[in-house]
Amino acid sequence: MVKLVQNTKFDEYLEFPCTFSFRVMGLANKQLTEQVLAVMQQVAPGDYAPTVKPSAKGNYESVHLVARVESKEHIEKIYNELGQLEDVRHVL
Repeated sequence: MVKLVQNTKFDEYLEFPCTFSFRVMGLANKQLTEQVLAVMQQVAPGDYAPTVKPSAKGNYESVHLVARVESKEHIEKIYNELGQLEDVRHVL
C-alpha cells in the first residue's frame, strides 16, 4: 500500500481546475489497468486512454493517464485511492 504525505504544495504550483498526469507502477497483470481505470472513474470520471509500458523483465508495468482535477485535495484523493490497490507499488 502506497501512502501519500498530505502536506503537498500542488495548490502553490497549479491553477485549478486543470489536467494532471498520473503514472501508476505495479505488478504486471491484466487487471492492473482495469483496476486503475475503475478507481479513476470513481474519483475523477472521464474518458481515459491510458498507455501501458512493461518493465524490461516484464514483472512490472506502468500505467500513464491524464485526468482533470479540481483541487489539491482531489489530487491527493486520487493518489491515495490508487495507492490502496493491492498490485500498485508507486504512484507518481
